[in-house]
Amino acid sequence: MAVFTAVSPAQAQDWLQHYPVGRLTEIEGIASGIENSNFFVDTAQGRFVLTLFERLSATDLPFYLGLMRHLSDRGIVCPAPITDREGRLFGTLCGKPAALVTRLSGQPCMRPSAQHCTEIGRLLAQMQLAGQDYATVMPNTRGRNWWESAAADVRGFLDAPALRLLDEELEAQRAFAASAQFAGLPAGAVHADLFRDNVLFSPSLSGAGGEKLSGVIDFYFACTDHWLYDLAVTVNDWCIDDASGGLDHVRLDALLAAYGAIRPLLEAERESWPMMLRAAAFRFWLSRLHDFHLPRPAQMVKPKDPDHFERILRLRRECAGFPC
Repeated sequence: MAVFTAVSPAQAQDWLQHYPVGRLTEIEGIASGIENSNFFVDTAQGRFVLTLFERLSATDLPFYLGLMRHLSDRGIVCPAPITDREGRLFGTLCGKPAALVTRLSGQPCMRPSAQHCTEIGRLLAQMQLAGQDYATVMPNTRGRNWWESAAADVRGFLDAPALRLLDEELEAQRAFAASAQFAGLPAGAVHADLFRDNVLFSPSLSGAGGEKLSGVIDFYFACTDHWLYDLAVTVNDWCIDDASGGLDHVRLDALLAAYGAIRPLLEAERESWPMMLRAAAFRFWLSRLHDFHLPRPAQMVKPKDPDHFERILRLRRECAGFPC
């Protein structure tokens, strides 16, 4: 989330007249993230999130918004798209495709415990199974074809050790993707960006203290891809020591146990785990390199450090087997 395109209160109110949500009372830009322009929107009838899509086309939006509706209908607590008065899931605002979704309660947990990771493992498995009958297909826009073009774009900015890592990992991932083992891995609709800042927690109402998971957000990197890749992306954020990038095995064991209790991994997935952890780290190293060195102008944006995922990738290249 970020703000690349400014939206005035008057523009927002005019656009909201097409939606059954009442009159605008407040609009506030959201600074976190780096892909779309996002705003908290309060109206007389509720609290919402307004997104202007800076890169995604109107052709692509039915997959993302439809998936959110599909998962919400199956009990996954995620934003539900609001249809306009003509039943459309999105419209046009300031010349950009734009959508309105419900705003969930809670805050991200940036210092997760093993209990948080247990909830995340359970959520991820539930989301994948809930999405397995989602019929619409969307290739991963940050998948292996994109890796090739992004790698070409950032090569000139890298020092010799980083360039060597880039070339070696590209070659290894090409070989992995060409293998029969890779081709047989189960796949479906995946979130593909289940980082800490995309999951919300609220204080528990049980009286026992602690927090409960209150929702998952930001589905705009969702795609059709391997479930194991989705799991690896999640582990590389939730189960690490933030300073070193090394795996925290207490949190890792908690997440994998909760996930496996709902969707046990196949033997081929266990064998593919080290390479998929590397693939997940490589994807985010590349995207952060690209955004850092080739940024887009924005009113509000917080670029993320590419060195973080370079460290993670180097460590994952040492992983010899499941669970590392």
